[in-house]
Amino acid sequence: MYKLIAIDMDGTLLNDQHHVTPGVKAALQEAKAAGVTVVLCTGRPIGGVTRYLKELELTDEDDYVIAYNGSLVQNTHTNENVVSLTLDYEDLLELSATAKALQTPMHFFDQAKLYTFDKDVSPYTIYESYVTQVPLSFRTKEELDNDIVIPKVMFIDEPSRLEETKAAIPDSLKERYEMVQSAPFFLEILHPEASKGNAVKHLARKLGITREEVMCIGDNGNDLSMIQFAGCGVAMENAIPELKEAADFITKSNNEDGVAHAIRMNVLN
Repeated sequence: MYKLIAIDMDGTLLNDQHHVTPGVKAALQEAKAAGVTVVLCTGRPIGGVTRYLKELELTDEDDYVIAYNGSLVQNTHTNENVVSLTLDYEDLLELSATAKALQTPMHFFDQAKLYTFDKDVSPYTIYESYVTQVPLSFRTKEELDNDIVIPKVMFIDEPSRLEETKAAIPDSLKERYEMVQSAPFFLEILHPEASKGNAVKHLARKLGITREEVMCIGDNGNDLSMIQFAGCGVAMENAIPELKEAADFITKSNNEDGVAHAIRMNVLN
């Protein structure tokens, strides 16, 4: 039996209206009642997950969340950080210079806000703030505290333009940071050891759960590492082709209660 289920949010847990459907919620509650640890594992900031944790009743003493694509693993009852892998001000300056050279918009997080250096704020930055319900703040480099702790930086642009940006990023940066694409318009840049796969692996070890007892469910490039780690990697029907190829099981889409289907077929059965 699977003892830990790690579930991506956007495009996976949530339907296209960013809601958890009654069918998905019921399956999660049944899995938890059966003794399974259910963990939301998302690229979202922690502030963009909190309301869903409360809605799904995932705030007990032994509940955890993985946020910022694995940069943060946190106990949802005590808010104690189990894993915290972050970037600093010097990283930010270097990545900002790269974004400027590549003429690519950029934004970044601390644990409270979403920031941009761009006076002409990208629509994708506004979208990120709206969807995650995290406050957006414009700052100059001089106004920013030098001791800022940054879980992730994001290069953002139209999909075709972002592909050009990815190709032009210097190899030296690709070697120093973890870079994953979470949407056609989002390239996320993280601490080199941060990934959903590593975060799930660390949490499973902490809980005494083996790899074979882990199921992970996702839809996009930032989910690949946890799909590859899991004893059962599940791709949504709406997942990118690379994820489907790596998965052990393909479930229904996020608009068809795909998470519930995967849990009922592989866990509750």
